[in-house]
Amino acid sequence: MTTQTGPTAEEKKIVPGPRGVPGLGNLPEFGKDPLAFFEKLRAQGDLVSWQFGPKPSLFIAHPEQVGELLTEVERTFDQPDLGIAVRTLLGNGVVVAKGADWRRKRSLVQPSVRPKQVRSYAATMAECAVDLAERWSPDHQIDIKREMAALTQLIAVRTIFGADTAADAEAIGRAMDVAQQEIGAEFSGLGAILPDWVPTPGRARIKRATAVIDAEVARLVAHHREDGDERPDLLSRLLAARDETGATLSDKEIRDETVTLYIGGHETTSSTLVWAWYLLSRNPHVYEALATELDQVLGDRDPGFDDYARLTYTQAIVQETLRLYPTIWLLTGIAKEGAVLAGRPVRAGTRVWSSQWATHRDARWYPDPEEFRPERWNEPDTIPEYAWFPFGGGPRVCLGTRFAMVEAVLILAVIARRYRLEVAPGEIRPVPSLTLQPDKQVLATIRSR
Repeated sequence: MTTQTGPTAEEKKIVPGPRGVPGLGNLPEFGKDPLAFFEKLRAQGDLVSWQFGPKPSLFIAHPEQVGELLTEVERTFDQPDLGIAVRTLLGNGVVVAKGADWRRKRSLVQPSVRPKQVRSYAATMAECAVDLAERWSPDHQIDIKREMAALTQLIAVRTIFGADTAADAEAIGRAMDVAQQEIGAEFSGLGAILPDWVPTPGRARIKRATAVIDAEVARLVAHHREDGDERPDLLSRLLAARDETGATLSDKEIRDETVTLYIGGHETTSSTLVWAWYLLSRNPHVYEALATELDQVLGDRDPGFDDYARLTYTQAIVQETLRLYPTIWLLTGIAKEGAVLAGRPVRAGTRVWSSQWATHRDARWYPDPEEFRPERWNEPDTIPEYAWFPFGGGPRVCLGTRFAMVEAVLILAVIARRYRLEVAPGEIRPVPSLTLQPDKQVLATIRSR
């Protein structure tokens, strides 16, 4: 990526957004289709004011302002409260925590996902993918979402807990689907402005779903502790971590971080892979280029960590997938005193919104933005910094970025070396919830290469 030309004077203007309704602002239009709403705001300008319920909000689209927001979080922008639905699921883990508490947790969690550790997890990623591929039969139909979720869940269980203790994939899958749906509904509906104490059917459903996830995680943690063996897994590193005072993570903190890693370790990568197979099926010339790279780099063997750096086109496929269907589709911050964007002061308390979906599909940064063209990632110095931010950026960049990229690349390589997945005809639309999910089953027929 390259540093982009700064925004023009016109792009630095704060443009009034669409007129809202009293008390709700633009929440009804936002809730109906958040992705289309953000694209509409982007078409109006790079700095657009709007109302999220009664709260003043500012939408930013230019990569330079996105970078200002992401790099100044914890200084002049604060991490917002993401709502009771997110807090119910994630607790107060590193994704949700703020200030000194966030800095402490980040320092304790970060060592478990450094490049050296990711290297040690790569063999597990490839091995699980090989086991799945060898169970498939040519000319059979599969549900890609279900298959990728089960695969990445197994990888998460092994890398986080260091055990093959069977996870209840069906129960966890159903619980995650409910959690995703309810977080999306809460965030884009009236729940976004209701006090936490107001009971709603959706909030009750997410509590039940979280209880299922908690029970499974608690069982796996208990098994890990009973086993007692020293292992190079994520949980072992969390249990052994000490902060600068020598204190360890509490049981509640272990729960929150483990659930966060568990969800991040399989839900986000699973979604990325589903969209990747969908895009590859719709663009056979890209699949052919992928197959050529796999033949040249791997020949008749499966990939390992050292192959990751050599699989540049496979990496580009994952990057392009995350451009078109970013797993995390929006980021927000709350302006503190002294906050500035594009040289303009931002009133304290203003909620600032950026959308990966909107910026990633901006023709200024991506010619033919709706096209799936992985080659653009091998064209040096063409994409500005912060025009692509599926993992966020700045001090709060996702800790699992490298884990997710290596996992997605190795899984694609293992499966595409053997098969072509023909996704059933018909458009599949994204549904924004906790992550960007397909609106229906993604059925595909397995074809031998």
